[in-house]
Amino acid sequence: MKAIQVFCGSSSGQDPVYAEAAKELGQVFVDQNIDLVYGAGNVGLMGIIANTMLDQGANVIGVIPEFLMQKEVGHRGITELIIVDGMHTRKVEMYKRAQGTIVLPGGFGTLDELFEMLTLAQLEQHPYPIGLLNIRGYFDHLLAQLDHMVQEKFLKDFHRNLLLSAPDPITLLEQMRVFEPLGDKGKWW
Repeated sequence: MKAIQVFCGSSSGQDPVYAEAAKELGQVFVDQNIDLVYGAGNVGLMGIIANTMLDQGANVIGVIPEFLMQKEVGHRGITELIIVDGMHTRKVEMYKRAQGTIVLPGGFGTLDELFEMLTLAQLEQHPYPIGLLNIRGYFDHLLAQLDHMVQEKFLKDFHRNLLLSAPDPITLLEQMRVFEPLGDKGKWW
C-alpha cells in the first residue's frame, strides 16, 4: 500500500485522544513511507493528520470540492491539491489514488465515505482493505450494528468481514496488509 485514503472528521472531537490518534496515524504513515490521500481539509482531524505528515516532508494528496475551498477549509499547503466539482467526484478521485482506506472518528460525511467503500467492496468493485481506527471504542456501536445486520440476515458474514477494526494504527495496518479480497463468493443478497 503506497497510498491510503483516510476519512475522518473536520472536527477534532471533544476528547484530545482523537487528535493524538490522528497524529499517531500520520507518524506511522511517515515511518512506513505511506502517502496520505484525504479530503484536503485544514481543520479537525483532517488537518492534524495532514500537518503531522507535512511537518516531516511526507506526501499529502488532498481532494476537495470547489464549494468547500470557497468556505476556506481547504489546506493550501499540501503536496498536491485537487479541486473537483462535487462530493461524489471527490470520493472517486480519492479512491483512484489509494490502495486502502482507514476511517477515524467523524460525522455524517465520514460514515457516507465508509459505507460507499464497503458497498463497492461488497459488489466486488475494488479489492482494497477498509479499516476502522477504533479510537476509545468510538465505532463499537457501529460494529455491533453490523453484527446485528448479519444476525438478522441482511448482511452476509463474509461481507461483514470486509471491515477491519483495531484500536491502533500499527495493528490496523498489519490487518490490512494480510487482507484478502472477496473473490467470487456469489450473490450479495
